[in-house]
Amino acid sequence: MPKKRSGGGLSPTQQAAKFLGVSVLAGAVLAGIALPAVGALGLAAKGSVEGFDALPANLKTPPLSQRTTILDAEGGTIATVYSRDRTVVDLKDISPYMQKAIVAIEDSRFYEHGAIDLKGVLRALNKNARSGEVSEGASTLTQQYVKNVFVEEAGDDATKVAQATQQTIGRKIQELKLAIQVEEELGKKKILENYLNITFFGQQAYGVEAASQRYFSKHAKDLTVQEAALLAGIVQSPSRYDPVNDEAEATKRRNIVLNRMAQVGDISPAQAEKAKKAPLGLKVSKPKNGCITAVNDASFFCDYVREVFLSEPVFGKTRKDRAKVWNQGGLTIRTTLDPQAQESVHQSLKDHVNKSDSVAAASTLVEPGTGRIVAMGQSKPYGYGKNETEINYSVDHAVGGSNFGFPTGSTFKPFLAAAALEENVPATKEYSSPYDMDYPSPIQTCDKPWINDNGYRVENENESEVGPYRLKEAMAKSVNTYFVQMLADIGLCPVSSMADKLHVHQGNGDKLPQNPSALALGSVGMSPLTMASAYATFASRGMYCTPVAIESITQKVGNKQKSLEVPKSTCSRAMAEKTADSVNTLLQGVVDSGTGKEAGLSDRANAGKTGTTDERKNAWFVGYTPNMSGAVWVGSATQKVEMKNITIGGVYHPLVFGGAVPGPIWKDAMTGALEGKDSPSFNLVDIPDGDKNKDKDKDKGRDEDKPDDGNNGDGDGNNGDDEGFIAGLTDGGNGNGGGDGGFPGNLIQGPGNGPGGRR
Repeated sequence: MPKKRSGGGLSPTQQAAKFLGVSVLAGAVLAGIALPAVGALGLAAKGSVEGFDALPANLKTPPLSQRTTILDAEGGTIATVYSRDRTVVDLKDISPYMQKAIVAIEDSRFYEHGAIDLKGVLRALNKNARSGEVSEGASTLTQQYVKNVFVEEAGDDATKVAQATQQTIGRKIQELKLAIQVEEELGKKKILENYLNITFFGQQAYGVEAASQRYFSKHAKDLTVQEAALLAGIVQSPSRYDPVNDEAEATKRRNIVLNRMAQVGDISPAQAEKAKKAPLGLKVSKPKNGCITAVNDASFFCDYVREVFLSEPVFGKTRKDRAKVWNQGGLTIRTTLDPQAQESVHQSLKDHVNKSDSVAAASTLVEPGTGRIVAMGQSKPYGYGKNETEINYSVDHAVGGSNFGFPTGSTFKPFLAAAALEENVPATKEYSSPYDMDYPSPIQTCDKPWINDNGYRVENENESEVGPYRLKEAMAKSVNTYFVQMLADIGLCPVSSMADKLHVHQGNGDKLPQNPSALALGSVGMSPLTMASAYATFASRGMYCTPVAIESITQKVGNKQKSLEVPKSTCSRAMAEKTADSVNTLLQGVVDSGTGKEAGLSDRANAGKTGTTDERKNAWFVGYTPNMSGAVWVGSATQKVEMKNITIGGVYHPLVFGGAVPGPIWKDAMTGALEGKDSPSFNLVDIPDGDKNKDKDKDKGRDEDKPDDGNNGDGDGNNGDDEGFIAGLTDGGNGNGGGDGGFPGNLIQGPGNGPGGRR
């Protein structure tokens, strides 16, 4: 008697020999099953020994794609994401009822035959011949598993999926040969385990564990006999037997499985009858896939993590390689997100700006000295409906943000001040700072001088704002003419160099243009993350650290875990400690008594700067404590809304200032984020004040720009072209390019070439 393997059936070697001995018959059989209309003569050739031997005998099994879990810094779940919702489990963690049910209905002779069930083939051939159509197949569970491997390998590639499922003789014979190999290498139990983990059960659930959770909200090991029968019945046609959408059809199919289980002796007839009378007992869990499900408005941070993964070479040589790893899933990603800080940002935005408002707000918090992003949120929720968006206003375009970022106005002035201090300009430097003046000319760039050959002028907030001013007072009041004079004094190149050291760049990734508008008055667009990270340099006494969102990643491949290398923050000195300390002293004055007074924190050392661009299209507050830095932007993503006579968050504002709307958002977000945390001090320097009695009431009720001068520094998309960079000063400018690619009409926000804003 031939030697049998454990589990019954001929050995794979014997099966192969038997297959080869009846190759012509097998070809005909396959023809009858798969393509009955094709002539038998051609099929016999396809089933020849030579053709069979030439087929590859190695089944390259890809790791099964699984769900990825994104965690916050404390280990709490932010969201789960997956291309296929699957959790791989061992056979011991699958209910015995489930194991029996799938075998009973899909391949009841599974333990009796080898890779190929010739008895089943002949039975199917006979039935199909009598009916004149393909009414019964003959694939074993092993063959089905092989086909599922091909489908899994195809992923979301429609062409490859079609190839993997095509009903051709060549494909069938290849599956047969590979099935022989699989039986030889794995054995019955492992094949069953793999099959139950790879199979699609409908409702976005791949594998029995995900299916059990989806339909019954329980683990696969806890499935009852009737629940197991329901899931086993779905496999043949997940759409037809979907119990969520067609309970009657699913019940009929479940009962067929129960009858079959009784016929093969897996359960008694009495058990089958009892189970058939039971209700389906569904306890459906909706798919919770993607960043849209993230907690505490962390959807945009979640999406940023995904974009970082896809852009970092550490995760693969090409974006395609990285996408393959991401879609493979099975990742547990520990991020830098602080749940306390995130909740505070979320609540502050919600309290101050409504999602239905005509403008939006975005806020990002980072940790000085480490680059860790601890919070990121915005007022327009993540989504695809009304008053929702997929655009992450906090980050650059390359990682899901707006096309160009948003003009920063006078929040850029501290970078100019830092550059001047590094050039040994004293912190007590005084300039005449008239109410208005011609732009100085020429101003040296890193190349040829910039020349004001069109007679462009710059002015302060109002006519009473007249110098001379020293740096401390000029910063507190955000005096435009002071900083233009300072820029002319040191030249554009040192400011450009400082911007590079601070990684300050446009939202599209480009370097800042070398013109006075961009390098004194913040006319070009940037992201809140860029600004928060740059200001964190002041907090860390001159050390710039690249922002990071990922702490660690482990990947589950099958049932094994491995750690992946992750990008680390790199820190470099951007300025001397004394320079940073001087800027901290200057910006502390802004929140103490300057334009940012409404944003100042009362319980800890803090500093910051306001910014409002021309026509009130953007308002900013960027501020920090020694242990946290944050940026808040408020404005129209399409750059079409002028924030005059506007209601935001239910509060009416005749004019929006950086200190009056973004400032309070920053204050509340920081207060909650820092509650219970240390309150370190700055290393301040002594910067003597000027004449304290001079102009002490000039800055009342103002922030950046003359309220109604018609200026439009948001630009016309020329990236600070010298020919038109200041057009908004005299004639209202050329308008703006519109939105950020995520809004109707595919509008593109101009990066700005006008004065941008003042304070």
